[in-house]
Amino acid sequence: MAASRNGAVVVGVGRATEDLAVIRTAAGEAAAHDRPLHLLHAFNWAATGGPAPAGGTRTDAEDLLERAGRIAAETAPEVPVSGEIVEGSPVEALLRAADAAYLVALGDGGMATCATCVPADAPAVELASRAACPVLVGRAEPAPPGPVLVAFDGSPGAHATLGYAFDCAERRGARLLAVRVVEPDRRDRDDGLLEEAVGRHAARHPGVHTECHTVRGDPGAVLVDRSRSAQLALVGARGDGPVRSTLGAVSQSLLYHSPAPLIVVRGVDPHAGGGS
Repeated sequence: MAASRNGAVVVGVGRATEDLAVIRTAAGEAAAHDRPLHLLHAFNWAATGGPAPAGGTRTDAEDLLERAGRIAAETAPEVPVSGEIVEGSPVEALLRAADAAYLVALGDGGMATCATCVPADAPAVELASRAACPVLVGRAEPAPPGPVLVAFDGSPGAHATLGYAFDCAERRGARLLAVRVVEPDRRDRDDGLLEEAVGRHAARHPGVHTECHTVRGDPGAVLVDRSRSAQLALVGARGDGPVRSTLGAVSQSLLYHSPAPLIVVRGVDPHAGGGS
């Protein structure tokens, strides 16, 4: 299913620091793309290990959404905000919302601050692996005012990601840094591939200043390093087949270790010129 062009930015709201921090990032994306923001809190009763407190969980959830709404209003006062409390798994709730959303967002569970963490069952990983639309993974620490970074490998999904990244950079008024990494033991038969692809998209986004870098090295390590100075990183999921179930190695590296907010781009028409 292609990502909705008319849906809201849906953000999962939890109690962790990074879950509240991602509200600011998601509200900024909603403002940049002229979308409403929908706050979604899901509580999994089955995982509590005991009976639910009488009214306590619902009251706590309402207080949490109210706090999240204040954060969103402070960040982007022009963005319409709605809220919803549902029962069940937070990941499953966000996956259902992704079918009609423009973008879904949640915190990273602290992955970016743990150099050795590779939690394949973390909510952010599950959502990025299975959602029907782009997934924004927020970080607890604010990003620097740097460029928008996009990874490009020449695949059909990478072309769609590049178009989406141009749209993000234009709406943010940011510079776009497009990086293609060639592994050291591979012959590069596609010299100029990145520049050609960027040139096609640049014609539709003449106001975006773009840099193209083709470098040799380990793709994951190079892109994580480049992301340290980026305000936002984007990568294709490499899992846009009939069964959306896997992430590529590069998208996993950025998801686990990039300190920048990350959008895993999936469910976007590869022939579309941008993300909206």
